[in-house]
Amino acid sequence: MKKVIDKAESRGRALYDWLDSHHTFSFDTYYNPRRMNFGALRVLNDDRVEAGKGFGTHPHKNMEIISIPLKGKLKHGDSNKNSRTITIGDIQTMSAGTGIYHSEMNGSDTEPVEFLQIWVMPEKLNTPPAYRDYDIRPFLRKNELALIVSPDGDAPAKMLQQTWFSIGEIEAGKKIGYHMHQSHAGV
Repeated sequence: MKKVIDKAESRGRALYDWLDSHHTFSFDTYYNPRRMNFGALRVLNDDRVEAGKGFGTHPHKNMEIISIPLKGKLKHGDSNKNSRTITIGDIQTMSAGTGIYHSEMNGSDTEPVEFLQIWVMPEKLNTPPAYRDYDIRPFLRKNELALIVSPDGDAPAKMLQQTWFSIGEIEAGKKIGYHMHQSHAGV
């Protein structure tokens, strides 16, 4: 497997009065032809949204989206009448499929929200749109990686792509191992 290292300070950035977003791949006004995607992974943004602000209602189609709060409250709403607020220890997944309108807003009027926004290109196009949120706290252990998303139901969340996501809080200097779930030839 080819080793790719992109330092955090080399990411793109969008800075607005309500949003500070760091982009791993080309997104918004950041364009880098070398960083369009990594396999099926299309977007990996680290977003900070000011209190009471957010991404108003907008469309998505044929994309698998996961949001992971790192601080604060993240409020989701969509055209399928889903409305939830999640916080640290929760994740949400959305299959945009044939098309869905949604919003991602800061769920607090006083504190910022920070979250990872991840988009994955689906294995199959034009599936029915779907939204789910999950409490991953029971799976989290200090100095361990917890599988939180998989394509086969081995994790709390499922995506319509051969992708696995793990999360963990690892102490500085601590080493852990990671098992790849499948061959990544061509990635």
